[in-house]
Amino acid sequence: MSDLSFSNLELPAAQLDNLASLGYREMTAIQAAALPLALSGSDLIGQAKTGSGKTAAFALPLLARLDPQLYSVQALILCPTRELASQVASEIRRLARYQDNIKVVTLCGGQSIGPQIGSLEHGAHVVVGTPGRIRDHLRKATLSLACVNTLVLDEADRMLEMGFIEDIEGIVAAAPRERQTLLFSATFPDNIQALSKRFQRSPQRVSVQSLHSEQNIAQRFFICQKSDRLSALVTLLVHFRPASAVVFCNTKQLVRDVCDYLGQCGLQAQALHGDMEQRDRDQVLIQFKHLSCTILVATDVAARGLDIDDLPAVVNFELPRNAEVYVHRIGRTGRAGKEGIALSLFADSERYKLQSIGEYLQRELEFEAIEQLERGADSLPLPPFVTLAIAGGRKEKVRAGDILGALTGEAGIDGKAVGKITVTDYAAYVAIARGEADKALGRLLNGRIKGRKFKVRSL
Repeated sequence: MSDLSFSNLELPAAQLDNLASLGYREMTAIQAAALPLALSGSDLIGQAKTGSGKTAAFALPLLARLDPQLYSVQALILCPTRELASQVASEIRRLARYQDNIKVVTLCGGQSIGPQIGSLEHGAHVVVGTPGRIRDHLRKATLSLACVNTLVLDEADRMLEMGFIEDIEGIVAAAPRERQTLLFSATFPDNIQALSKRFQRSPQRVSVQSLHSEQNIAQRFFICQKSDRLSALVTLLVHFRPASAVVFCNTKQLVRDVCDYLGQCGLQAQALHGDMEQRDRDQVLIQFKHLSCTILVATDVAARGLDIDDLPAVVNFELPRNAEVYVHRIGRTGRAGKEGIALSLFADSERYKLQSIGEYLQRELEFEAIEQLERGADSLPLPPFVTLAIAGGRKEKVRAGDILGALTGEAGIDGKAVGKITVTDYAAYVAIARGEADKALGRLLNGRIKGRKFKVRSL
């Protein structure tokens, strides 16, 4: 038995079986370091980045402490963004499958508070949310933390950067003093250490390298005229032809401008920024993960919850304002031993940013002129999948297996043409190979899922 086997931990047999069914074969570095301590009940400081497996590092201990018979909030996870909160909640639901009827509720801003209040009225075991919206519910007395035994601060550094300290203080004050507090952060500046000192009791500290390695990422830098940056971006995309890519911009307006320009050039791209409605942001992320959108143009904050194991390329339309952000951006590719490429554009006036990144990485960075690249083509192939949206989700007892069965059974779609399936509370999304999408849409509109008819549309 491997030293990294989950069976070495004091976990219920049903959870070990569930982990095996979910493809959790061995613990990641952060899980191996954190889980024994967290399962023992210790407060914990974990230094780990997105993609390191940290969600399971705090989810498994909090689930082990839950009393399914007690329909009160027993675990609270605070996240900096709606996207990350949604991602964390989804993973906790998967990890909670070994127990019956564990209810996980997501409470984030940008969504109507009414349905959230309604959901809380029927009780919940785990709440995942952003500090501002959690604080709103506490003020309205629609959320009680009296039974919380586990408090998690996920990406605490980012929450402090975003100005959530007062909200966090108010939330912690409403939680029982006798609790386990798990704090995770990519960096540990003085303000994080001060936060830990105030909210934790004799915490154990673990620090690991992130899952990805810079050695798996080919980094190339291209100098261009500022006025030619949009054209230079198209050159990068059609020359390297990544199967999918995230294009990072420093502002929301640039995200819009880049998306518009790519569309004019015949390249399908979706925008992701903070001014979008939450429903629209969720659907864009789902399409990207389903490969029905292969170019995502995003700001750093909006892409915070984007966690994809197999992202071939990251493109910096502009170099970020500091080197740490650059490392975080490119670390989204080249994960889990896979090869990735990071392509960056900069103007002559931005050479200081390149120098700063080089100093941070402790090596001299070479660059080349964008004119040296040949486009090779003027466009990219269409995304391989189309995502169909079904107006029924977990609340209507719709499951991924039901959708797959409806498509491959009555609808007569080859199972190989069905890609990823994502089920949310009120909707479900299924990726269909582009050539079969119209057929699948027609069959679902005229057919049934679990004996019921649902509205279906193509995104």
